[in-house]
Amino acid sequence: MNIFVKAKPNARVNKLIELSPNTFEIHVTAPPVDGKANSALIEMLAIHFQLPKSQIKLKNGQTSRTKLFQIP
Repeated sequence: MNIFVKAKPNARVNKLIELSPNTFEIHVTAPPVDGKANSALIEMLAIHFQLPKSQIKLKNGQTSRTKLFQIP
């Protein structure tokens, strides 16, 4: 399943907002430096879907705020 995410790095608190079944807006406190924000996004998705982090793959948007993740 493909998940579309609008990332908001450097937020005050970590927050996941489900906009539609496959679209999320995720606020993370991590900065967008050295992949820290991407790692935080993966961690938030893993908690939400109750999956190990290793099963969530970032397919597109490594440096963009709009990202595409693949989960089983």
